[in-house]
Amino acid sequence: MSIITKELFKNIRRIQIRTNRAVDDMLVGSYHSVFKGRGVEFEDVREYQPGDEVRSIDWNVTAKMNFPYIKNFREERELTVMIIVDISPSSFFGTTGKQKNELAAEIAAVLAFSAIKNNDRVGMILFSGGVEKYIPPQKGVKHVLRMVRELLTAETSQKTTNIAAALDFFGKVQKRRAICFLLSDFITADYSRSCAIAAKRHDLIALCLTDPKERTPPKAGVVTLKDLETGKERIIDMSREAVRTAIAGATKSRLYNNRKLMEKVGAGFVDIDTEGEYCKAIRDYFVMRERRR
Repeated sequence: MSIITKELFKNIRRIQIRTNRAVDDMLVGSYHSVFKGRGVEFEDVREYQPGDEVRSIDWNVTAKMNFPYIKNFREERELTVMIIVDISPSSFFGTTGKQKNELAAEIAAVLAFSAIKNNDRVGMILFSGGVEKYIPPQKGVKHVLRMVRELLTAETSQKTTNIAAALDFFGKVQKRRAICFLLSDFITADYSRSCAIAAKRHDLIALCLTDPKERTPPKAGVVTLKDLETGKERIIDMSREAVRTAIAGATKSRLYNNRKLMEKVGAGFVDIDTEGEYCKAIRDYFVMRERRR
C-alpha cells in the first residue's frame, strides 16, 4: 500500500478536480449514449400522455382504470469498465511539460469518474513487461481515488512493454463482457493474437499516447538519445533531415499499424497527443461511434 504524502495528496486532489470538470462538461453524456446497458426491465406504469408510444400501452391496466396507461421501462445500466495502463519506462517520456504517464493518469481518472457517474463498476490493470497491479472492478469515488493513487505511485519491476501479457491476464480475470480502455504508447512486440481475442469478447478501445517530438523531431544538432527500456544510448545528429524524417516515419508507421490492427479486430482506436486536448479526442471518438451505430 502506497503512503499518502502531502505532495501525493495534492497531485491526487488536482487530478480529481481537473477530471471531474472534464467529466461534467464533456464526457458523461457521450459516455452514456455510447455504452448501453445489457437491456431494459419493467419499472412501473403511468398515465398516457400525448406523444407516448402507442405500443407501450398496458392494455390490462387501461381496461381496469378506463384510461390509457403505458408501461415504463428503465435501462439495465450497470456495466464493467476495465482500464489497462502501460507503466513501462517509455511512459515516463515527455517533452511538453507532461509525460505520457501523467497524461495516462488524467485520462484514466476521467474514464473512471465517467463510469461511476453512470453507476458502472470500474477496475484497473497496470502493466509493463508483465502485469504489475490488478485492482478488481468496484463502484464509488473512494475506489477511483485509490486507482489514481496506485497509478501515480506505481513502480515497474520489468523494463519492457508486453501488451499481450496484459490482455491475456484481462481475459482470465474478466469472464463477462466488459468495456476495456487500453492506454499505451504501443511501443511493444506483436500482440495481434491477444488483441483479437480480447476484442471478440469485450468492447476494446485503444488510446495511443504520443509526444509531439516523436511526430515532429526538432532540429537540435548532435544529441544523445537513451532508450528508456533497454538503457542503451546513441549519439545522433538531429540537424540532418534524413534522421528527423526517419524518427517521424517510425512514429507514423507505429500509429498506422496499431490503428489498422484495431480496425481489423473490430476495436476502437484514439490517437492522443500529450500536448493536445485529450478530452476532445475521446469525445470525438464517442460521437463518431454513436453516428456509425
